[in-house]
Amino acid sequence: MTAQQAIAFAILGLTLGMFVWDRWRYDIVAMGALLAVTLTGLVPAGDAFSGFAHPAVITVAAVLVISRGLQNAGLVELVVKAIGPLRGRENLQLAAQCIVIAILSSFMNNVGALALMLPVAMRNAYRDGYPPSKTLMPLAFASLLGGMTTLIGTPPNLIIASFRAQHSGHAFTMFDFMPAGIAVALAGLVFLIFIGWRLLPSGERKTTAGPAFEIEGYITEAAIPEGAKAVGMTVYELEKLADDAVVIAGIIHDDQRRLVPTGYQRLREGDILVLRGDTEALKLMIDGGGLKLVGDQKFGRDVLKSDEIDLIEAVVNPDSVLIGRTPKTARLRTVHGINLLAVARQGKRIAERIGDVTFHAGDVVLLQGPGNAMGDILATLDCLPLAERSISIGRQRRLLLAGGIFAVAVVLVLAGLVPVQVAFVGAAAGFVVTNIVRPTEVYQTIDWPVIVLLAAMFPVGGALEATGATDLIAGSILDFTQGVGPAWVVFILLVSTMFISDVINNNATAVLMAPIAITLADRLHTNSDPFLMAVAIGASCAFLTPIGHQSNTLVMEPGGYRFSDYWRVGLPLELVIVVVAMPMILWIWPL
Repeated sequence: MTAQQAIAFAILGLTLGMFVWDRWRYDIVAMGALLAVTLTGLVPAGDAFSGFAHPAVITVAAVLVISRGLQNAGLVELVVKAIGPLRGRENLQLAAQCIVIAILSSFMNNVGALALMLPVAMRNAYRDGYPPSKTLMPLAFASLLGGMTTLIGTPPNLIIASFRAQHSGHAFTMFDFMPAGIAVALAGLVFLIFIGWRLLPSGERKTTAGPAFEIEGYITEAAIPEGAKAVGMTVYELEKLADDAVVIAGIIHDDQRRLVPTGYQRLREGDILVLRGDTEALKLMIDGGGLKLVGDQKFGRDVLKSDEIDLIEAVVNPDSVLIGRTPKTARLRTVHGINLLAVARQGKRIAERIGDVTFHAGDVVLLQGPGNAMGDILATLDCLPLAERSISIGRQRRLLLAGGIFAVAVVLVLAGLVPVQVAFVGAAAGFVVTNIVRPTEVYQTIDWPVIVLLAAMFPVGGALEATGATDLIAGSILDFTQGVGPAWVVFILLVSTMFISDVINNNATAVLMAPIAITLADRLHTNSDPFLMAVAIGASCAFLTPIGHQSNTLVMEPGGYRFSDYWRVGLPLELVIVVVAMPMILWIWPL
């Protein structure tokens, strides 16, 4: 082993360890590895950032923009309409949702496809009374399965195609992944739909049919008598007396009712306040403001609604601006003119004070606000209403136009007229020109940590090849498999890639394993395609942990999953995939 190879292995080992430790985000770790191979002279300084111009990196960024465009064009509404007739039939809903997300993931980023379906699945679960945990992990896994079927379905496929182009001069085309990918995806979907969800512990997370929360017992009315401390105070000041744990949802004065009052409205003698809060918090406000309860009657939701004001239950989307913020920091009343009345998480109403709640992806919120503006408000907050209603979310939908632009890009790639990165950048530009995607959305949509990860890891992988480190790894594998045929080497490569992708990012896995696959094929004097396909499929099989893929991480909190829930379903799923993938790879891509 040369000094350069020793340095390369040291950097690789440290990088893999940092990925597994997960103390710093994967893009930071990858950039550190890039700096290390550059400062040690393994990569020339002039080539250090060449990865940012790599065709696979450009294509991944373009696909993310295309995914946003398809979402903006109305895919969510189309999906909801398609599975609408299955209302109340949870097993059929699970099957339909898994199939739909697998199809979507084959033509758009799998994380983007899951982000589209997650609020729909949450809505269906809360509406029909079954636990979200039953569907969310199968959906995440289905998004990974669907991504295996096409070139653009998942970044590892683009990475593998680029390595093949460097090695043989010809990249894998749009549908080269489809024969083996469809077989694996179908087998995986059958497992998830009929067996996988049964392995998830869901009894303790059972929800009840109907609304995600009941607030009828938390609404009351209190009057401001003569001489009360509350006279002259603003709504904000009175709510402060209860530490923001009580919401003043309305004010009645001289038979005139004003719902969702502004925080700066002054309170007057004789006002009757419609309050939403628990008993302890209400007592703080009533005692502190000198209020007087109007009888002991508890009121229902109707007192919170009028011809102009409505109540909306909505799911917080994974990309919502609310995530990580509280009602106060989100300025729901000040900026958007709405009240937050309740929050439910994993099927249960959150008991903590409403003002202290930090929003998470998958939370169900009950909002009170102007009915004619709720559609735009939900679009701004990136929330999806639980109940099907006539409000229109977001801008005018242009699904046919978006589909046409995307179809033209695919045809150009299939015809070999334009490289894939040029075709999809052109499609992304078309979405911007036609206002399907706003210019500001382009930069918000691109997952920059993934882009930085890919751009940094390509030179790192190149350093392993240039120093001969990949030859040493390949030689070790061949020594281990001495006396067995190339098919067993493909098997070991597939399984090894699967396990590596479970603990580090699957894109990094593909970048590191692809050169090893090519070296193995060259040393065995055989076709490299089955080896590359094994890496492509293995890198997409991050089913054992929540950290192997963003889709797994995305559903962990909304589904209430534990770390062990992933391998409970993922391990038998990976066994199914190995059994199906091996014969398909060797049949379609013979050695």
